[in-house]
Amino acid sequence: MKTLLKISSTFLLMLIIVNANAQQTAKQIKQQQKAASIKHKIDEQKYTFIAQYAQPLRGGQRYLTSDYDLRVKKDSVIAWLPYFGQVYMDVPYNPTDDGIKFTSTKFDYKITEKKKGGWTITILLHDVRRTQNLLLDVYTNGSATLHVTSNSRDAITFLGYIKDDNDK
Repeated sequence: MKTLLKISSTFLLMLIIVNANAQQTAKQIKQQQKAASIKHKIDEQKYTFIAQYAQPLRGGQRYLTSDYDLRVKKDSVIAWLPYFGQVYMDVPYNPTDDGIKFTSTKFDYKITEKKKGGWTITILLHDVRRTQNLLLDVYTNGSATLHVTSNSRDAITFLGYIKDDNDK
């Protein structure tokens, strides 16, 4: 009877270990597929960064309630982002020109792979007056951080994610 109890408990323990191992493998496969999808979008220069939070240089983090994004395509970069922070007078200054809103067709695009996974994308804009460059850190799970540097404003950082093709 004791032998039967030992055999059944050993069998049950092995079954639990095998099941947990299979679940872990499925999770790893899903993570690898997500990373491959993100990498493909970055390489093809066809993706959208959705901003969820803004972090101005001076002040705390702000949750964004509207849809703000940065769309990257092979031939253009389109930004529709808010701005919170110090603006330095840039003559002529148009007070209705708020936020970080532009369409650029002249830009340099460079991808650098990170050692611990993910990518750093540097976009240097040549035809946008107030914004000089964009630095986008993308992680394998799809989360991303966008740093916007300007010559007439304080820098600002946005936290968000790379939009999935299945998102609406």
